[in-house]
Amino acid sequence: MSYDLEQENKEILARYKDLISNTYRTLDEENNKLIRKAFDIALDAHKDQRRKSGEPYIYHPIAVAKIVATEIGLGATSIACALLHDVVEDSDYTYEDLKKIFGEKIANIVNGLTKISIMNHQNISVQSENYRKLLLTLSEDFRVILIKIADRLHNMRTLESMTPDKQKKIASETVYIYAPMAHRLGLYNIKSELEDLSLKYNNPDVYTEITEKLELAKESRERYIEEFKKEVSEKLHEEGLNFKIKGRAKAISSIYRKMLKQGVSFEEVYDNYAIRIIYKSDAKNEKFLAWKIYSIVTDVYHSNPSRMRDWITQPRSTGYESLHLTVLGPDKKWIEVQIRSERMDEIAEKGVAAHYKYKEGYKQSSEDRNFENWVTEIREVLEQQQNLSTSELLDNIKLNLYSKEVFVFTPKGEIKILPTNATALDFAFSVHSDLGMKCLGAKINGKLVPISYVLQNGDQVDILSSQNQKPKSDWLEFVVTSKAKSKIKSYLNSQKNQLVEEGKEILQRKLRHAKINFNDEEVNKLQKFFNLKTSQELFLKFQSNELDASSLRKYIESKNVFNNLLSRFRKSPSKNTAFVEPKEQNLDMIVFGKDEEKLNYSYAKCCTVIPGDKIFGFITISDGIKVHSDNCPNAINLRAQYDYRVIPAKWVNAESFKNRVKIEIEGLDRMGMINDITTVISGAMGMDMKSMSIESNDGIFTGTINLEVKNKSQLEQTFKKLNSINGVSKVRRL
Repeated sequence: MSYDLEQENKEILARYKDLISNTYRTLDEENNKLIRKAFDIALDAHKDQRRKSGEPYIYHPIAVAKIVATEIGLGATSIACALLHDVVEDSDYTYEDLKKIFGEKIANIVNGLTKISIMNHQNISVQSENYRKLLLTLSEDFRVILIKIADRLHNMRTLESMTPDKQKKIASETVYIYAPMAHRLGLYNIKSELEDLSLKYNNPDVYTEITEKLELAKESRERYIEEFKKEVSEKLHEEGLNFKIKGRAKAISSIYRKMLKQGVSFEEVYDNYAIRIIYKSDAKNEKFLAWKIYSIVTDVYHSNPSRMRDWITQPRSTGYESLHLTVLGPDKKWIEVQIRSERMDEIAEKGVAAHYKYKEGYKQSSEDRNFENWVTEIREVLEQQQNLSTSELLDNIKLNLYSKEVFVFTPKGEIKILPTNATALDFAFSVHSDLGMKCLGAKINGKLVPISYVLQNGDQVDILSSQNQKPKSDWLEFVVTSKAKSKIKSYLNSQKNQLVEEGKEILQRKLRHAKINFNDEEVNKLQKFFNLKTSQELFLKFQSNELDASSLRKYIESKNVFNNLLSRFRKSPSKNTAFVEPKEQNLDMIVFGKDEEKLNYSYAKCCTVIPGDKIFGFITISDGIKVHSDNCPNAINLRAQYDYRVIPAKWVNAESFKNRVKIEIEGLDRMGMINDITTVISGAMGMDMKSMSIESNDGIFTGTINLEVKNKSQLEQTFKKLNSINGVSKVRRL
């Protein structure tokens, strides 16, 4: 493919100038020089590289840097790191090189980003192990996570050039971990866009339908907002307020969630857009003016008191501040109104990054400390739960990513922020781990309650403890915070460590006898095979003799079957033909993979599959291939964690497959070989080639081709012609 390099160089410079135009007003000359130096290094490192779309690769780091600068609001160091984020992974530049050029701080951030990027390319037994390591980077430098979210956002915005399977894998991973992370960091706009883009690729029909309906309703929505502004603005101007009013449609994914949750159509979702009133104020009058505007709006329109949310008196732990109210606006339609100052709006748009200590000119606030406490808690959970399966660990942490909050008070009147449904025991652990371990009960507003009491907003909590109290396993049934769960599990696990070690030694001996290496990957496979949640359970069952040599033999037999099946569906090189959706009617048979193979399968119980549905296969360890619907509630989790075990599947007409033959061909690879093969099959023999998979390794090619033949004579003639091609050494029917 030819490229206009001169035009591309002009475009690269234009994009860089656009980036700088968004930063030069806020950064001094030294910082702008730093960004220029980072750009020059990135340009050199990526000079010969292109994205899947064919564009120069440097477009990507420039775009990520712009997101970091304008949408997240970070400073020069983070912008430079965004420009450099793929340099170590994709070029000859090393960590040591960056350290010499930019110093240790920038080199360490880029190194953290490189670790995450490399992990995302690996197919390890539990892909969510990547997320454990992703969260661990919080303890290294928080900017790593922010830049990684910017990187993921740009990748999602440019996902069109990827194959459909890759799109679904990346979209599932995005909605599984990156969107919740953006939510917890207060990056609500980015979180919404990540969820919308994930829906676009995971459920394109729904995405398109809602998008089109929002577009059709745009004119009436704008008319409605103008009417609201006209009625309210007059009253606000009378009070001498400096403000602006703007409207926005709710996120597509948010509307879809409401449709599912409430069981209603798009037209029945009554609050699919919101109005925001943003006012100018000095620090002293911020709260006063917010409530003044609230009073004016509710004088004009009736409000729904049950939907009132006051995030100004007590901000969220991310620092989010705003008054939310729902009013019966023009035409007697319910609409959400958000009231916030310009400062509050910046924090709402930029999240923690808007006032985090890394950003120049800001002092650390109580919200920063709240966030740092959350980071510390995550770090403690990761350190305490080394033996916990990563999926369970991630589920625990995700509860705290998306959870709503409850505000309670210590006996001294200090505020504690905990997730909704947190108990008195969660509160005890949040104060101090030792207090949680010895917690006997609590006094809530002076009244004695059990440790399982669910906290309510405004409760004053006084914990009662005893030196004789020890954690119990049933505590895990009602605590909700990661810290409490991890501390309780850590204690309970320590009680059975000796038995676990004994079981581990027994398993090691049995594996050694079976000539199988004992390692983490093998233990994880055994754990999944026996349907156990942790490796500790596995070792304990061998220690108690619930699992023995005969159990191990069953695992070894299934392991051989699984490996043979999985190897048939490894991803092939780019020469493979695309997997095309069937066009036949009377679809009554399922085939798998790019070669459209007929294999044994069963239907998953978590979803309903009917002929013609979009489907995929999932290779289980002990139960063969399970067929899931694309809309299966578990589809996103399966693709996000175990994408390497997901195989393409489709419905076909069994009648159209009765004359299909699969052949294998191999020989010496050379330029034009594929063209010669297809010329024989499609040209000389006039045969219909249903699929073709060719891979080359060290000059030798092997391939499989699915053909539709009329009779045996035609197939024999085809074999003769294929064998006569220069370089072909073998052709056989499979």
